[in-house]
Amino acid sequence: MNPIALDGNSLSLETFRSIVLDREQVSLADSSRARLLKTRHFIDEAAQRSERVYSVNTGFGILSKVTIPKDKLLQLQLNIVRSHCAGVGELHSEDESRAILLLRTNVLAKGYSGVRAELVDLLVGMLNHRIHPVIPNKGSVGASGDLAPLAHVACVLIGEGEAFIDGKRMSGAAALKQAGLKPVVLQPKEGLALINGTQQMTGWGALLLLKAEELMNLADLICTTSLEGVLGSWHPYEAWVQETRAYVGQKRSADLLRGFMKNSEIWKSHEKCDRVQDPYSFRCAPQVHGAVRDLLSFVRSQITVEMNSATDNPLVHPDTGEIVSNGNFHGQPIAFALDILGMALSEISSLSERRTAKLMDPSFSDLPAFLIKNEGLNSGLMMAQVTSAALVSENRGLCHPASTDTIPTNNEKEDHVSMGPNAARKAGMILANTVHVLAIEAISACQALEFRRPLRAGDGPEFLYRQIREQVRPLDQDRALTGDIEAVATILRSGQLHERAEGAGLW
Repeated sequence: MNPIALDGNSLSLETFRSIVLDREQVSLADSSRARLLKTRHFIDEAAQRSERVYSVNTGFGILSKVTIPKDKLLQLQLNIVRSHCAGVGELHSEDESRAILLLRTNVLAKGYSGVRAELVDLLVGMLNHRIHPVIPNKGSVGASGDLAPLAHVACVLIGEGEAFIDGKRMSGAAALKQAGLKPVVLQPKEGLALINGTQQMTGWGALLLLKAEELMNLADLICTTSLEGVLGSWHPYEAWVQETRAYVGQKRSADLLRGFMKNSEIWKSHEKCDRVQDPYSFRCAPQVHGAVRDLLSFVRSQITVEMNSATDNPLVHPDTGEIVSNGNFHGQPIAFALDILGMALSEISSLSERRTAKLMDPSFSDLPAFLIKNEGLNSGLMMAQVTSAALVSENRGLCHPASTDTIPTNNEKEDHVSMGPNAARKAGMILANTVHVLAIEAISACQALEFRRPLRAGDGPEFLYRQIREQVRPLDQDRALTGDIEAVATILRSGQLHERAEGAGLW
Protein backbone atom coordinates (compact mmCIF):
# COMPACT_ATOMS: atom_id res chain seq x y z
CA MET A 1 0.00 0.00 0.00
CA ASN A 2 1.33 3.45 -0.93
CA PRO A 3 2.02 5.87 1.95
CA ILE A 4 -0.63 8.49 2.65
CA ALA A 5 0.63 11.82 1.28
CA LEU A 6 0.38 14.74 3.71
CA ASP A 7 -0.21 18.14 2.13
CA GLY A 8 -1.73 20.16 4.97
CA ASN A 9 -5.06 20.51 3.18
CA SER A 10 -6.82 17.17 2.77
CA LEU A 11 -6.52 15.18 6.01
CA SER A 12 -9.87 13.66 6.95
CA LEU A 13 -10.80 12.10 10.27
CA GLU A 14 -11.00 8.71 8.57
CA THR A 15 -7.45 9.10 7.24
CA PHE A 16 -6.40 10.42 10.66
CA ARG A 17 -7.76 7.20 12.17
CA SER A 18 -5.82 5.06 9.68
CA ILE A 19 -2.55 6.81 10.40
CA VAL A 20 -2.93 7.14 14.17
CA LEU A 21 -4.72 3.94 15.18
CA ASP A 22 -3.82 1.60 12.31
CA ARG A 23 -0.26 2.96 12.03
CA GLU A 24 -0.45 3.57 8.28
CA GLN A 25 2.69 4.98 6.64
CA VAL A 26 2.86 8.58 5.44
CA SER A 27 4.88 10.69 3.03
CA LEU A 28 5.30 14.38 2.24
CA ALA A 29 3.29 15.40 -0.82
CA ASP A 30 5.29 16.77 -3.76
CA SER A 31 3.13 19.90 -3.83
CA SER A 32 4.01 20.56 -0.19
CA ARG A 33 7.70 20.10 -0.80
CA ALA A 34 7.57 22.82 -3.46
CA ARG A 35 5.81 25.26 -1.10
CA LEU A 36 8.28 24.49 1.66
CA LEU A 37 11.19 25.38 -0.58
CA LYS A 38 9.60 28.72 -1.48
CA THR A 39 8.71 29.82 2.06
CA ARG A 40 12.04 28.65 3.45
CA HIS A 41 13.81 30.87 0.95
CA PHE A 42 11.97 33.91 2.33
CA ILE A 43 12.95 33.01 5.92
CA ASP A 44 16.60 32.57 4.95
CA GLU A 45 16.51 36.01 3.34
CA ALA A 46 14.92 37.56 6.42
CA ALA A 47 17.60 36.05 8.65
CA GLN A 48 20.26 37.93 6.69
CA ARG A 49 18.56 41.32 6.87
CA SER A 50 19.06 43.86 9.64
CA GLU A 51 15.38 44.63 10.32
CA ARG A 52 13.62 42.69 13.03
CA VAL A 53 11.43 39.73 12.03
CA TYR A 54 9.57 38.08 14.90
CA SER A 55 10.96 34.67 15.91
CA VAL A 56 13.70 34.85 13.25
CA ASN A 57 15.96 37.41 14.92
CA THR A 58 13.94 38.50 17.95
CA GLY A 59 13.04 37.06 21.32
CA PHE A 60 9.61 35.54 21.89
CA GLY A 61 6.39 36.89 23.35
CA ILE A 62 7.01 39.87 25.60
CA LEU A 63 10.72 39.53 24.72
CA SER A 64 10.04 40.23 21.04
CA LYS A 65 11.56 43.72 21.48
CA VAL A 66 14.95 42.12 22.00
CA THR A 67 17.03 41.82 18.81
CA ILE A 68 19.17 38.68 18.56
CA PRO A 69 22.58 38.93 16.83
CA LYS A 70 23.14 36.78 13.76
CA ASP A 71 25.67 34.52 15.45
CA LYS A 72 23.03 33.55 18.06
CA LEU A 73 20.09 32.73 15.76
CA LEU A 74 20.54 28.95 15.94
CA GLN A 75 20.97 29.06 19.73
CA LEU A 76 17.74 31.08 19.90
CA GLN A 77 15.76 28.24 18.29
CA LEU A 78 17.38 25.60 20.49
CA ASN A 79 16.64 27.65 23.60
CA ILE A 80 12.96 28.12 22.78
CA VAL A 81 12.47 24.36 22.52
CA ARG A 82 14.38 23.56 25.69
CA SER A 83 12.83 26.33 27.78
CA HIS A 84 9.30 25.40 26.79
CA CYS A 85 9.61 21.77 27.88
CA ALA A 86 7.71 22.50 31.09
CA GLY A 87 4.81 20.03 30.89
CA VAL A 88 3.64 18.09 33.93
CA GLY A 89 1.03 15.49 34.81
CA GLU A 90 0.06 12.18 33.25
CA LEU A 91 1.71 11.25 29.99
CA HIS A 92 -0.24 11.13 26.77
CA SER A 93 -0.79 7.61 25.49
CA GLU A 94 1.12 6.51 22.40
CA ASP A 95 -2.03 6.98 20.31
CA GLU A 96 -2.46 10.52 21.63
CA SER A 97 1.21 11.32 21.10
CA ARG A 98 1.03 9.96 17.55
CA ALA A 99 -2.07 12.08 16.88
CA ILE A 100 -0.26 15.23 18.04
CA LEU A 101 2.82 14.33 15.99
CA LEU A 102 0.73 13.68 12.88
CA LEU A 103 -1.16 16.97 13.09
CA ARG A 104 2.01 19.01 13.62
CA THR A 105 3.53 17.29 10.60
CA ASN A 106 0.45 18.05 8.53
CA VAL A 107 0.42 21.72 9.56
CA LEU A 108 4.07 22.20 8.61
CA ALA A 109 3.43 20.33 5.34
CA LYS A 110 0.90 23.03 4.47
CA GLY A 111 3.89 25.21 3.64
CA TYR A 112 3.19 28.49 5.46
CA SER A 113 5.60 28.07 8.38
CA GLY A 114 8.90 28.63 6.62
CA VAL A 115 10.59 25.42 7.79
CA ARG A 116 12.88 23.28 5.67
CA ALA A 117 11.57 20.18 3.93
CA GLU A 118 14.25 18.23 5.82
CA LEU A 119 12.51 19.04 9.09
CA VAL A 120 9.15 17.72 7.85
CA ASP A 121 10.92 14.65 6.44
CA LEU A 122 12.18 13.87 9.93
CA LEU A 123 8.67 14.18 11.35
CA VAL A 124 7.46 11.83 8.61
CA GLY A 125 10.24 9.41 9.51
CA MET A 126 9.22 9.47 13.17
CA LEU A 127 5.65 8.61 12.22
CA ASN A 128 6.74 5.78 9.95
CA HIS A 129 9.10 4.32 12.54
CA ARG A 130 6.49 4.75 15.27
CA ILE A 131 8.57 7.07 17.38
CA HIS A 132 6.06 8.70 19.72
CA PRO A 133 7.38 11.52 21.93
CA VAL A 134 6.82 11.38 25.67
CA ILE A 135 4.42 14.27 26.28
CA PRO A 136 3.03 15.31 29.70
CA ASN A 137 -0.60 16.28 29.14
CA LYS A 138 -0.70 19.40 31.34
CA GLY A 139 0.97 22.74 30.75
CA SER A 140 -0.83 24.36 27.84
CA VAL A 141 -3.34 27.19 28.15
CA GLY A 142 -4.32 26.78 24.50
CA ALA A 143 -3.16 30.07 23.04
CA SER A 144 0.11 30.90 21.47
CA GLY A 145 -0.65 27.28 20.81
CA ASP A 146 0.02 24.19 22.87
CA LEU A 147 3.55 25.36 23.52
CA ALA A 148 4.73 23.06 26.31
CA PRO A 149 3.33 19.78 24.88
CA LEU A 150 4.66 20.56 21.40
CA ALA A 151 8.06 21.47 22.85
CA HIS A 152 8.28 17.90 24.19
CA VAL A 153 7.68 16.74 20.61
CA ALA A 154 10.32 19.10 19.24
CA CYS A 155 12.89 17.93 21.77
CA VAL A 156 12.97 14.49 20.19
CA LEU A 157 13.76 15.99 16.78
CA ILE A 158 16.90 17.59 18.18
CA GLY A 159 17.98 14.35 19.86
CA GLU A 160 16.81 15.29 23.34
CA GLY A 161 13.70 14.46 25.39
CA GLU A 162 12.18 10.98 25.45
CA ALA A 163 10.05 8.82 23.18
CA PHE A 164 8.12 5.57 23.12
CA ILE A 165 8.58 2.88 20.49
CA ASP A 166 5.98 0.10 20.83
CA GLY A 167 5.63 0.76 24.53
CA LYS A 168 9.35 0.96 25.27
CA ARG A 169 10.49 4.30 26.70
CA MET A 170 13.92 5.62 25.79
CA SER A 171 15.80 8.84 25.16
CA GLY A 172 14.96 10.81 22.05
CA ALA A 173 18.51 10.30 20.78
CA ALA A 174 18.26 6.52 21.23
CA ALA A 175 14.87 6.40 19.52
CA LEU A 176 16.16 8.25 16.46
CA LYS A 177 19.30 6.09 16.34
CA GLN A 178 17.25 2.88 16.56
CA ALA A 179 15.23 4.03 13.54
CA GLY A 180 18.29 5.14 11.59
CA LEU A 181 17.24 8.79 11.76
CA LYS A 182 19.45 11.76 12.58
CA PRO A 183 18.48 14.72 14.78
CA VAL A 184 18.24 18.14 13.16
CA VAL A 185 20.07 21.36 13.88
CA LEU A 186 17.28 23.91 14.05
CA GLN A 187 17.56 26.83 11.66
CA PRO A 188 16.01 30.31 12.11
CA LYS A 189 12.30 30.17 12.98
CA GLU A 190 12.16 26.36 13.09
CA GLY A 191 12.08 26.00 16.88
CA LEU A 192 9.03 28.22 17.25
CA ALA A 193 7.42 26.67 14.16
CA LEU A 194 7.53 23.28 15.86
CA ILE A 195 5.76 24.43 19.02
CA ASN A 196 3.28 27.10 17.90
CA GLY A 197 -0.11 25.55 17.22
CA THR A 198 -3.20 23.77 18.50
CA GLN A 199 -2.17 20.21 17.79
CA GLN A 200 -2.37 18.87 21.34
CA MET A 201 -5.98 19.87 21.86
CA THR A 202 -6.94 19.00 18.27
CA GLY A 203 -5.27 15.58 18.16
CA TRP A 204 -6.59 14.68 21.60
CA GLY A 205 -10.04 15.92 20.66
CA ALA A 206 -10.07 14.03 17.35
CA LEU A 207 -9.46 10.72 19.13
CA LEU A 208 -12.20 11.50 21.65
CA LEU A 209 -14.64 12.42 18.87
CA LEU A 210 -14.06 9.17 16.98
CA LYS A 211 -14.81 7.22 20.16
CA ALA A 212 -17.85 9.40 20.95
CA GLU A 213 -19.31 8.69 17.52
CA GLU A 214 -19.04 4.96 18.19
CA LEU A 215 -20.60 5.36 21.64
CA MET A 216 -23.53 7.22 20.11
CA ASN A 217 -24.45 4.21 17.98
CA LEU A 218 -23.98 1.88 20.93
CA ALA A 219 -26.18 4.09 23.12
CA ASP A 220 -29.03 3.67 20.63
CA LEU A 221 -28.53 -0.11 20.60
CA ILE A 222 -28.43 -0.34 24.40
CA CYS A 223 -31.47 1.94 24.67
CA THR A 224 -33.52 -0.39 22.47
CA THR A 225 -32.49 -3.36 24.60
CA SER A 226 -33.70 -1.54 27.71
CA LEU A 227 -36.92 -0.67 25.88
CA GLU A 228 -37.54 -4.37 25.27
CA GLY A 229 -36.76 -5.11 28.91
CA VAL A 230 -39.43 -2.74 30.21
CA LEU A 231 -41.99 -3.64 27.50
CA GLY A 232 -41.78 -0.15 26.03
CA SER A 233 -43.20 1.13 22.75
CA TRP A 234 -41.27 1.89 19.57
CA HIS A 235 -44.12 3.94 18.09
CA PRO A 236 -42.54 7.26 19.17
CA TYR A 237 -39.75 6.34 16.75
CA GLU A 238 -42.07 6.18 13.73
CA ALA A 239 -40.46 7.70 10.65
CA TRP A 240 -43.29 10.13 9.93
CA VAL A 241 -43.04 11.55 13.45
CA GLN A 242 -39.39 12.45 12.89
CA GLU A 243 -40.22 14.19 9.63
CA THR A 244 -42.36 16.67 11.55
CA ARG A 245 -39.21 17.96 13.29
CA ALA A 246 -36.50 17.58 10.72
CA TYR A 247 -33.29 17.37 12.72
CA VAL A 248 -30.77 15.12 11.00
CA GLY A 249 -29.52 13.52 14.21
CA GLN A 250 -33.02 12.82 15.51
CA LYS A 251 -33.96 11.02 12.32
CA ARG A 252 -30.78 8.93 12.38
CA SER A 253 -31.29 7.79 15.97
CA ALA A 254 -34.98 7.04 15.37
CA ASP A 255 -34.12 5.00 12.27
CA LEU A 256 -31.68 2.91 14.28
CA LEU A 257 -33.95 2.51 17.29
CA ARG A 258 -36.83 1.43 15.10
CA GLY A 259 -34.69 -0.88 13.01
CA PHE A 260 -33.24 -2.66 16.03
CA MET A 261 -36.79 -3.75 16.99
CA LYS A 262 -37.29 -5.89 13.87
CA ASN A 263 -38.51 -9.46 14.53
CA SER A 264 -39.30 -8.74 18.18
CA GLU A 265 -41.57 -11.31 19.82
CA ILE A 266 -41.46 -9.28 23.03
CA TRP A 267 -43.06 -6.32 21.27
CA LYS A 268 -45.79 -8.52 19.79
CA SER A 269 -46.59 -9.87 23.25
CA HIS A 270 -47.64 -6.45 24.60
CA GLU A 271 -48.70 -4.65 21.43
CA LYS A 272 -52.25 -4.20 22.73
CA CYS A 273 -51.32 -3.23 26.31
CA ASP A 274 -52.94 -0.26 28.05
CA ARG A 275 -49.74 1.75 28.63
CA VAL A 276 -50.18 5.08 26.85
CA GLN A 277 -46.75 6.67 27.25
CA ASP A 278 -43.23 5.67 28.27
CA PRO A 279 -41.00 7.93 30.38
CA TYR A 280 -38.92 10.52 28.55
CA SER A 281 -35.69 8.51 28.85
CA PHE A 282 -37.28 6.05 26.40
CA ARG A 283 -39.82 8.11 24.49
CA CYS A 284 -37.52 11.08 23.88
CA ALA A 285 -34.43 9.04 23.03
CA PRO A 286 -34.42 10.17 19.36
CA GLN A 287 -34.74 13.80 20.42
CA VAL A 288 -31.93 13.69 23.00
CA HIS A 289 -29.65 11.21 21.26
CA GLY A 290 -30.32 13.03 18.01
CA ALA A 291 -29.33 16.37 19.52
CA VAL A 292 -26.09 14.74 20.66
CA ARG A 293 -25.49 13.46 17.12
CA ASP A 294 -25.93 16.96 15.72
CA LEU A 295 -23.43 18.34 18.22
CA LEU A 296 -20.94 15.62 17.30
CA SER A 297 -21.34 16.64 13.66
CA PHE A 298 -20.44 20.21 14.62
CA VAL A 299 -17.39 19.04 16.55
CA ARG A 300 -16.32 16.90 13.57
CA SER A 301 -16.55 19.94 11.31
CA GLN A 302 -14.44 22.09 13.63
CA ILE A 303 -11.77 19.47 14.12
CA THR A 304 -11.55 18.74 10.40
CA VAL A 305 -10.98 22.43 9.65
CA GLU A 306 -8.36 22.72 12.40
CA MET A 307 -6.45 19.62 11.30
CA ASN A 308 -5.85 21.30 7.94
CA SER A 309 -5.17 24.84 9.14
CA ALA A 310 -1.94 26.80 9.39
CA THR A 311 -1.65 27.65 13.10
CA ASP A 312 1.89 28.98 13.13
CA ASN A 313 3.09 32.48 13.99
CA PRO A 314 4.35 34.23 12.00
CA LEU A 315 3.03 32.86 8.70
CA VAL A 316 4.90 33.17 5.43
CA HIS A 317 3.07 33.75 2.13
CA PRO A 318 4.58 31.33 -0.38
CA ASP A 319 4.13 33.67 -3.35
CA THR A 320 4.78 37.15 -2.00
CA GLY A 321 7.15 36.34 0.84
CA GLU A 322 5.09 38.46 3.26
CA ILE A 323 5.76 37.44 6.86
CA VAL A 324 2.85 38.27 9.18
CA SER A 325 2.48 37.88 12.94
CA ASN A 326 -1.05 36.63 13.52
CA GLY A 327 -3.35 34.77 15.91
CA ASN A 328 -4.11 31.45 14.17
CA PHE A 329 -2.56 29.64 17.14
CA HIS A 330 -5.49 30.66 19.37
CA GLY A 331 -7.47 27.55 20.26
CA GLN A 332 -10.89 29.07 20.89
CA PRO A 333 -12.68 27.29 17.99
CA ILE A 334 -11.49 23.91 19.27
CA ALA A 335 -11.91 24.79 22.96
CA PHE A 336 -15.59 25.57 22.36
CA ALA A 337 -15.99 22.37 20.35
CA LEU A 338 -14.39 20.20 23.04
CA ASP A 339 -16.57 21.68 25.77
CA ILE A 340 -19.56 20.86 23.56
CA LEU A 341 -18.22 17.33 23.11
CA GLY A 342 -18.11 16.89 26.87
CA MET A 343 -21.67 18.19 27.32
CA ALA A 344 -22.94 15.90 24.56
CA LEU A 345 -21.33 12.83 26.12
CA SER A 346 -22.71 13.79 29.50
CA GLU A 347 -26.26 13.73 28.14
CA ILE A 348 -25.74 10.24 26.74
CA SER A 349 -24.82 9.11 30.26
CA SER A 350 -27.68 11.04 31.87
CA LEU A 351 -30.36 9.35 29.78
CA SER A 352 -28.69 5.96 30.16
CA GLU A 353 -28.70 6.13 33.96
CA ARG A 354 -32.41 6.98 33.97
CA ARG A 355 -33.22 3.94 31.83
CA THR A 356 -31.16 1.76 34.15
CA ALA A 357 -33.14 3.05 37.10
CA LYS A 358 -36.44 2.28 35.35
CA LEU A 359 -35.32 -1.28 34.63
CA MET A 360 -34.80 -1.86 38.34
CA ASP A 361 -38.05 -0.30 39.52
CA PRO A 362 -40.69 -3.06 39.83
CA SER A 363 -43.52 -0.54 39.98
CA PHE A 364 -42.68 0.45 36.41
CA SER A 365 -41.02 -2.55 34.81
CA ASP A 366 -43.05 -5.31 36.45
CA LEU A 367 -39.75 -7.10 36.95
CA PRO A 368 -38.15 -8.20 40.24
CA ALA A 369 -36.58 -5.35 42.15
CA PHE A 370 -32.99 -4.77 41.00
CA LEU A 371 -33.42 -7.54 38.42
CA ILE A 372 -32.70 -10.45 40.74
CA LYS A 373 -34.64 -13.47 41.95
CA ASN A 374 -35.21 -13.72 45.68
CA GLU A 375 -34.87 -9.98 46.11
CA GLY A 376 -34.26 -9.04 49.72
CA LEU A 377 -31.94 -11.94 50.22
CA ASN A 378 -30.21 -10.70 47.07
CA SER A 379 -29.55 -7.06 46.21
CA GLY A 380 -28.94 -7.72 42.52
CA LEU A 381 -27.91 -4.72 40.45
CA MET A 382 -28.84 -2.17 43.13
CA MET A 383 -25.32 -0.83 43.54
CA ALA A 384 -24.60 -0.84 39.82
CA GLN A 385 -27.28 1.81 39.43
CA VAL A 386 -25.78 3.75 42.35
CA THR A 387 -22.39 3.68 40.62
CA SER A 388 -24.05 4.91 37.43
CA ALA A 389 -25.66 7.78 39.34
CA ALA A 390 -22.29 8.73 40.86
CA LEU A 391 -20.65 8.84 37.43
CA VAL A 392 -23.44 10.91 35.92
CA SER A 393 -23.21 13.41 38.75
CA GLU A 394 -19.47 13.68 38.21
CA ASN A 395 -20.05 14.25 34.49
CA ARG A 396 -22.38 17.14 35.20
CA GLY A 397 -19.71 18.84 37.29
CA LEU A 398 -17.11 18.28 34.59
CA CYS A 399 -19.37 19.98 32.05
CA HIS A 400 -18.54 23.43 33.44
CA PRO A 401 -16.82 24.95 30.40
CA ALA A 402 -13.09 25.41 30.27
CA SER A 403 -13.37 27.58 27.17
CA THR A 404 -14.90 30.51 29.06
CA ASP A 405 -11.92 30.71 31.41
CA THR A 406 -8.73 32.64 30.74
CA ILE A 407 -5.63 33.55 32.73
CA PRO A 408 -3.23 36.07 31.17
CA THR A 409 0.32 34.78 30.64
CA ASN A 410 3.68 36.02 29.37
CA ASN A 411 3.51 39.32 31.26
CA GLU A 412 0.08 40.12 29.72
CA LYS A 413 1.33 39.70 26.13
CA GLU A 414 -0.88 36.63 25.91
CA ASP A 415 -3.78 38.28 27.70
CA HIS A 416 -6.56 35.96 26.53
CA VAL A 417 -6.22 32.20 26.19
CA SER A 418 -8.60 29.35 25.27
CA MET A 419 -7.87 26.64 27.86
CA GLY A 420 -8.63 24.14 25.08
CA PRO A 421 -6.43 21.34 26.49
CA ASN A 422 -8.40 21.52 29.75
CA ALA A 423 -11.60 21.10 27.71
CA ALA A 424 -10.07 18.05 26.02
CA ARG A 425 -9.03 16.55 29.33
CA LYS A 426 -12.49 17.01 30.82
CA ALA A 427 -14.15 15.56 27.72
CA GLY A 428 -11.90 12.52 28.08
CA MET A 429 -12.94 12.06 31.70
CA ILE A 430 -16.61 12.39 30.75
CA LEU A 431 -16.17 9.86 27.96
CA ALA A 432 -14.56 7.36 30.33
CA ASN A 433 -17.45 7.75 32.79
CA THR A 434 -20.01 7.42 29.99
CA VAL A 435 -18.48 4.14 28.85
CA HIS A 436 -19.05 2.73 32.34
CA VAL A 437 -22.59 4.12 32.54
CA LEU A 438 -23.50 2.48 29.22
CA ALA A 439 -21.84 -0.75 30.35
CA ILE A 440 -24.07 -0.79 33.43
CA GLU A 441 -27.19 -0.18 31.34
CA ALA A 442 -26.19 -2.92 28.89
CA ILE A 443 -25.73 -5.42 31.73
CA SER A 444 -29.06 -4.39 33.27
CA ALA A 445 -30.95 -4.53 29.97
CA CYS A 446 -29.65 -8.01 29.16
CA GLN A 447 -30.51 -9.15 32.68
CA ALA A 448 -34.06 -7.88 32.11
CA LEU A 449 -34.32 -9.97 28.95
CA GLU A 450 -33.70 -13.08 31.07
CA PHE A 451 -37.09 -12.49 32.65
CA ARG A 452 -38.76 -12.11 29.21
CA ARG A 453 -37.62 -15.49 27.96
CA PRO A 454 -38.61 -17.55 26.05
CA LEU A 455 -39.77 -14.55 23.99
CA ARG A 456 -37.22 -13.27 21.52
CA ALA A 457 -36.21 -9.60 21.51
CA GLY A 458 -35.62 -7.58 18.33
CA ASP A 459 -32.62 -8.17 16.12
CA GLY A 460 -30.57 -5.41 17.77
CA PRO A 461 -31.20 -6.41 21.39
CA GLU A 462 -30.62 -10.09 20.58
CA PHE A 463 -27.26 -9.20 19.05
CA LEU A 464 -26.33 -7.15 22.12
CA TYR A 465 -27.48 -9.94 24.42
CA ARG A 466 -25.17 -12.44 22.73
CA GLN A 467 -22.21 -10.08 22.94
CA ILE A 468 -22.78 -9.27 26.60
CA ARG A 469 -23.25 -12.91 27.52
CA GLU A 470 -19.79 -13.65 26.11
CA GLN A 471 -18.47 -11.34 28.82
CA VAL A 472 -20.96 -11.62 31.68
CA ARG A 473 -23.12 -14.56 32.78
CA PRO A 474 -26.70 -14.00 33.99
CA LEU A 475 -27.07 -12.82 37.58
CA ASP A 476 -28.75 -15.64 39.51
CA GLN A 477 -27.50 -14.60 42.92
CA ASP A 478 -25.41 -11.80 44.32
CA ARG A 479 -21.77 -11.51 43.26
CA ALA A 480 -19.16 -8.77 42.95
CA LEU A 481 -20.07 -6.62 39.95
CA THR A 482 -16.92 -4.62 39.25
CA GLY A 483 -15.43 -7.32 37.04
CA ASP A 484 -18.65 -7.58 35.01
CA ILE A 485 -18.82 -3.81 34.52
CA GLU A 486 -15.17 -3.59 33.47
CA ALA A 487 -15.51 -6.51 31.04
CA VAL A 488 -18.38 -4.84 29.22
CA ALA A 489 -16.75 -1.41 29.40
CA THR A 490 -13.69 -2.90 27.71
CA ILE A 491 -15.59 -4.10 24.64
CA LEU A 492 -17.38 -0.74 24.44
CA ARG A 493 -14.17 1.25 24.81
CA SER A 494 -12.04 -0.86 22.50
CA GLY A 495 -14.40 -0.55 19.55
CA GLN A 496 -14.81 -4.33 19.42
CA LEU A 497 -18.57 -4.27 20.01
CA HIS A 498 -19.09 -1.43 17.53
CA GLU A 499 -17.07 -3.27 14.88
CA ARG A 500 -19.04 -6.50 15.38
CA ALA A 501 -22.34 -4.64 15.17
CA GLU A 502 -21.22 -2.98 11.95
CA GLY A 503 -20.26 -6.37 10.59
CA ALA A 504 -23.73 -7.65 11.49
CA GLY A 505 -25.30 -4.82 9.48
CA LEU A 506 -26.84 -3.03 12.45
CA TRP A 507 -25.59 0.39 11.22
